[in-house]
Amino acid sequence: MDKAFKKEEFETLKIKKSVAIEFRKFSKILSKSQSMTLLLMMDFINENGISPKESLGPRMETLEHRISILIKKRMNGMIAIMKDIERNQTKPTVAMLQSLFEQAEPPKKKLILEKNRPENKGDVRFREIKNSNME
Repeated sequence: MDKAFKKEEFETLKIKKSVAIEFRKFSKILSKSQSMTLLLMMDFINENGISPKESLGPRMETLEHRISILIKKRMNGMIAIMKDIERNQTKPTVAMLQSLFEQAEPPKKKLILEKNRPENKGDVRFREIKNSNME
């Protein structure tokens, strides 16, 4: 028996013998006392809105729908966690590793044959001489 109900008195219920035998077997399967088994059953029925008078067809569909919503919420939560890990841990780590392994390119050495010519595109190298005598 549960410790919270230890000081309470027992009350008798009148049920048929065959029902009592089945209920005792069910209580042993749950490994609870008969009072706790009955309390668990009533809590389950009240929480899920199940009525013994209703058909379980549409109710089971709503239970499946609730479960699928819960699974989707958990999956969305996992996706959010993975995206957060990727954003805050993986990418910065990759960037740090790349920066460590990047090597600065050595400056280009000019070939010995190349001449150093200033490239002033604005200057004209040759000009036409205008001589009045040549006309």
